[in-house]
Amino acid sequence: MKWTAVTVNLNKYRKAGQDLGVYFRIISVLVAGCLFFFIALGLLGYAQSKWSSTTPSTSMKGLAAAVSSRFFMDMLGMEMPHLQKDRQSFTFSQANVSGFLFSLVTDLNFKDPKTFIAREMPGLTEDRSVVLRKSSTTGDDGPEDYSPKADALPKSGEGAEGSITANPTAPKDGDAVVGPAVPAPAAQPPKMAGKNVAFIYQTHNTESYLPELPGVTDPDKAYDSKKNVTLVGLRLAQKLEQDGIGAVHSDLNYPAIEKKFYYPYSYKYSLKTLQEASTSHPDLKFYFDIHRDSQRREKTTATFNGKDYAQLYFIIGGKNPDWKENEQFASQIHQVLEAKYPGLSKGMFAKAAEGNGVYNQNFSPNSILIEVGGVDNSLEECYRTADVLAQAITEVVLNVQKVDGGVQNDAKEAKKN
Repeated sequence: MKWTAVTVNLNKYRKAGQDLGVYFRIISVLVAGCLFFFIALGLLGYAQSKWSSTTPSTSMKGLAAAVSSRFFMDMLGMEMPHLQKDRQSFTFSQANVSGFLFSLVTDLNFKDPKTFIAREMPGLTEDRSVVLRKSSTTGDDGPEDYSPKADALPKSGEGAEGSITANPTAPKDGDAVVGPAVPAPAAQPPKMAGKNVAFIYQTHNTESYLPELPGVTDPDKAYDSKKNVTLVGLRLAQKLEQDGIGAVHSDLNYPAIEKKFYYPYSYKYSLKTLQEASTSHPDLKFYFDIHRDSQRREKTTATFNGKDYAQLYFIIGGKNPDWKENEQFASQIHQVLEAKYPGLSKGMFAKAAEGNGVYNQNFSPNSILIEVGGVDNSLEECYRTADVLAQAITEVVLNVQKVDGGVQNDAKEAKKN
C-alpha cells in the first residue's frame, strides 16, 4: 500500500504568530506605559497638594493660560486637517518636536547660540539674578527666593487683616518684638508740611525669621501671621517719620483678607494695595516693598561696632521696561549705605525670568524691592538695619525734594502753619 506524504508549511503560521506576539507585546507596553503615566500623574498631583502651596487644578489653569492661540489651533489641526494652513510653522512638525526634545535634554537651543555660552558668562541667562552694583561684600552668591511649603503658610483667615496707616507710631500687636529704642535723629531735617511721601509695604507679608519662631528649624517654614517682615517695614516707617519724612505703612495680611489666597498671586494683591494707598494719599512718591531673603546667616549678617546687622539686597525687576529709572533711585540709597556702612548692602541685583520679574516697579520710577536679612537673622538685627536704611532713604528723599523744589515749598508752608 502506497502512503501519500503530506508536507505542511508552518512557516507562514509561525511568522503570523510571531507578528501577533509582537503586536500584543507592543499593546501591552503601551497600556502599561499609559497606566504608569496616569498613576505617576496622580501621585505627583497628590504630592503637590500635600507639600506645596498649590493644587493640581491650579497648575492646569496656569498651563492652559500659558498656551498660545497658535498652539491651540495646531492641537485642533491634528484632528481637523483643514486647519493646518502652514505645515512649515506647524507646532508639532518634526523639526519643532525634535528641537524641543533636544533643548529639553541638553538645555541648548540651536536657534539661539547664546545658550551655548550662557552658563559660562554671567548675565546671559535670564533665569538668574544679575549683579547691577556691587558692594564690598558682594560675592558669588545672590539673593535666593524659595516658595513656602503648603503647611508653612498661615491658614486662610488666620491673623488680623491689617490696614494702611499714615504716620505709624508703634506696633498694634501686644506681643510684637519692639527691639532697640528708635534712636533720636542727629539733626532735624525739613518737615514735609503734612505730606506723606513714602509708602512702605510687604508683598510677602508672612515672611518671618527663625529666631522669632520657637521650635521651627526648617527655613522653608519661616512664615508667621504675626512675627514677620511687616514689623521690619513698620520700624522703617517709624524711623522715617522721626527723621521728618512723612510715611504711610501697610500691614495688610493677604492670607487673611484674600478668600482664595494663592501665594504666586502675591504681587497682584500688593498692586491693589499700591493703588489704594496712592488714591488715599496722593502725595506718595517713594515706594518700598520690604522682604526677607532665604539665605542663611553667614551670607546675610554684617557686624559694625560689635553689633550684628541684617544685610540688604536691592532687587530690580528686569521685565519692567523702565527698570533703569528704578535702578537709578535704588543706587542712590545703595551708595549712601556703602559710604557710611560698607558691606551692609550686599549690592543691587536684577531679576527677569526668575519669580515675578516686575515686582510692581512699573507703578513708579521710585519703587524698589529691598530684602532685609535672611531666615536666620533676628528682628532686633533687622531693626538696626531698618534704622540705618531710614537714614539713607531720608538723605536721598531730601535730595530729590531739593531738586524738585519740594523742600523749599514745604519749609515755606511749614512756617505759615
